Amino acid sequence: MWITSSLTTARKPARIALGNFDGVHLGHQRVIEPVLLHKGGLPDMSIQMAESVARCLSRSTVASGYSDRIAPWESGWHSAQVQTATLDEYATVVTFFPHPREYFSGQSRPLLTPLEEKTLQLAHIGVDQLVLLPFNQALSKLSAEDFVEQILICGLQARHISIGSDFHFGRGRTGNAELLSAISAQHGVSVTVVPLQLDEQARISSSRIRQALSEGRPTEAARLLGRPYTLTGRVVPGQQLGRKIGFPTANLKLPSDKFIPSKGVYSVKVYGAIDDAQAAPLPGVVNIGTRPTVAGQALSVEVHLLDWAGDLYGKTLTISLEAFLRAEQKFDSLDSLKAQIERDCQAAKERC
Repeated sequence: MWITSSLTTARKPARIALGNFDGVHLGHQRVIEPVLLHKGGLPDMSIQMAESVARCLSRSTVASGYSDRIAPWESGWHSAQVQTATLDEYATVVTFFPHPREYFSGQSRPLLTPLEEKTLQLAHIGVDQLVLLPFNQALSKLSAEDFVEQILICGLQARHISIGSDFHFGRGRTGNAELLSAISAQHGVSVTVVPLQLDEQARISSSRIRQALSEGRPTEAARLLGRPYTLTGRVVPGQQLGRKIGFPTANLKLPSDKFIPSKGVYSVKVYGAIDDAQAAPLPGVVNIGTRPTVAGQALSVEVHLLDWAGDLYGKTLTISLEAFLRAEQKFDSLDSLKAQIERDCQAAKERC
């Protein structure tokens, strides 16, 4: 998939899905689907596809780079992803980097899918190109009308545009689906306005997924995403306290802009421990928290692989959250902690 932040280097003409798309959840996929029509429509987000993305993340050479806001075109990662074929029209996702809310607030915004994860998810559903519009002062002051005409119509030579019914754009967020349709019609460009996607009569949204994860409900988040929620990080040295009580853990350094779920213990599947792209994921348990029993302070993500031993230092692991087992708690002694970890492991095995 081609990735660019420049209208000059973007592939044209484009079939454009416009939005922020943090999470690439089921609602986002419905917005993207119309630009994939020349490909036969949107593929199912099956568990096999989710596992494939997880494996790609665990093997990526820049999985830790994007945590420092290194864009893929700066790291050289996209050089291996360049699409050499020339298409009649390019299925294109147009989004903003950084997120507009982050730009206006001046505060970093944790993401369900940081840049590399988003890129892989989009590539696996058939998107040809990701255009990351640098959200800066100039873009923030661009009127909705100028945004459509200068960026979408002229800059990307739009042939079709798809947008969610509630998406707004342009200075003061004055642009909406109705305005986009009116301007595009003047240029002979068709527009698909996708209605809100509902799950159990509630809107599927990134904020709802964040809430589910914040409240220890990963299975609900997975239902809304269309796949399990994943965490990807490089294994770095820790205090090795788990090893001393018989449960060695891999301490993961996650991207700084990755949204972290609720503190607690989860049943997980682990990708990347074995140097085989086709290897089945390994079952495990992960603790997300501050380790209060041993006077920990900084938040850590430590995963223990069930019935497996090996050197994981330097590897990049991707873990998918399968089930929430319990909240983080402080124990009176290491023996009590060890006994609870044994129960956690048994609970995770029963879910495998």
